[in-house]
Amino acid sequence: MNPIDALFQRLRSQRRKALIPFLTAGDPDLDATARLARTLAEQGADLLEIGFPYSDPIADGPVIQASYTRALERGVYVEDIFAAVRKFALPHTPLVAMVSYSLIHRRGGEAFLQQAAAAGFSGAIVPDLPWEESETLSRLAAQRDFKLIHLVAPTTPRERARAIAQRSTGFLYCISVTGITGERDRLPSELREQLAWLRSQTDLPLCVGFGISRPEHVHMLRELADGIIVGSAFVRHLEKAGSQPLDTVGAALGELAQTLAAALNPSA
Repeated sequence: MNPIDALFQRLRSQRRKALIPFLTAGDPDLDATARLARTLAEQGADLLEIGFPYSDPIADGPVIQASYTRALERGVYVEDIFAAVRKFALPHTPLVAMVSYSLIHRRGGEAFLQQAAAAGFSGAIVPDLPWEESETLSRLAAQRDFKLIHLVAPTTPRERARAIAQRSTGFLYCISVTGITGERDRLPSELREQLAWLRSQTDLPLCVGFGISRPEHVHMLRELADGIIVGSAFVRHLEKAGSQPLDTVGAALGELAQTLAAALNPSA
């Protein structure tokens, strides 16, 4: 069984929800990414999303864009990320790649998926791959039991959202707000209605991302979502790696993970 499926099966049996932090690969460097990934896994992360730096990201806000730029300026390439991830050694914490389709296309879908699976990834989120053009990559991923996770936005028409949910595997990435990633003061009240409708359309786990950074956001979502995805709130700490010891940065990441995990699963 794919580790993502096994994770959500276990969490559902325990009535728990998944905390999914995001880290940029290579910011501040790949050795640090491995250390910080282990810290997050130890402090409450159930699954980790690893961002592949890309010069023209589609939906990422300024915090993650800046993180990608820092990694690219240090010469981080896809091959380097695969080599680093092989050393992560996180047997109980599945890894998902957040990667532009341009990086996949450049290698060929089959080669990329083979390399990603060999490195230790259990799935991928490809935000700039339209559902209408995803059939070939979905088929190749299914042949390897590699999860191809699709996104649904608040503006996605319901017929299209239903079709996306049918093709997605692993979980469905539910975008909480219209716009780009980044921390926000509040989440839209209509998100509840959107998640309730999606729950009626699919048995896939529903994981919500974009704008989630605070325990009060988690409190709002934990009854309807199967997991929360938190990016900018974690990546913001990576900005400090140039002026603070990595242990200090890791402690801040770990504290945030503990806080969000406690809000997500208060009885755990």
